[in-house]
Amino acid sequence: MLVVHHLNDSRSQRILWLLEELGAPYEIKFYQRDAVTRLAPPELKAVHPLGKSPVVTDGDRVVNESGAIVDYLIRRHGGGRLAPPVGGDDYETYNQWLHYAEGSAMLPLMLQLYTGRLGEAAAPLTPRIESEIANHMGYVEAALAGRDWLVGDDITGADINLSFVAEIMGAFGRLGAYPNMAAWKTRFQARPAYARALEKGGAYAYA
Repeated sequence: MLVVHHLNDSRSQRILWLLEELGAPYEIKFYQRDAVTRLAPPELKAVHPLGKSPVVTDGDRVVNESGAIVDYLIRRHGGGRLAPPVGGDDYETYNQWLHYAEGSAMLPLMLQLYTGRLGEAAAPLTPRIESEIANHMGYVEAALAGRDWLVGDDITGADINLSFVAEIMGAFGRLGAYPNMAAWKTRFQARPAYARALEKGGAYAYA
């Protein structure tokens, strides 16, 4: 049985959403962040040595890293859905976006999240972080101009993997400068599968 090891207020929420889009059977094992530190509980280390979420188990196989999880689930449980055919131009674009989400886009946002707790001590880093946020969010904003989804005419796993970026920007109150991203966020959050995943996953601060 496929099991999603789901941490509250984390990127594992999009894995639940992906599985709801696919209609694949799965179970959820819930974990709660520490109320003070906001860190994942040590129990997750029993699943994977990093102790991070998302992580899924599929029988004896353990899969971590969001992009790898999305790729695995679509290949193993997607039945040809949510990814373009391998070998075409759309697939290459899809693969780029799939890995861009965690490989590049999330870094400046995580830096903003962490340094925001430092107050004035973060001042020397702020210009560089702001520059990188503007660079990456501008890139996504331009890519969404005149289109509903990142690749082709329908949603793919790339949209799902990158969705957390728009949600974090929304939590920061910064989507006003990026209307294409804001409209994309509204679009994907309106999907029935997204709503089902929220219902199953529990409280989520970024919806």
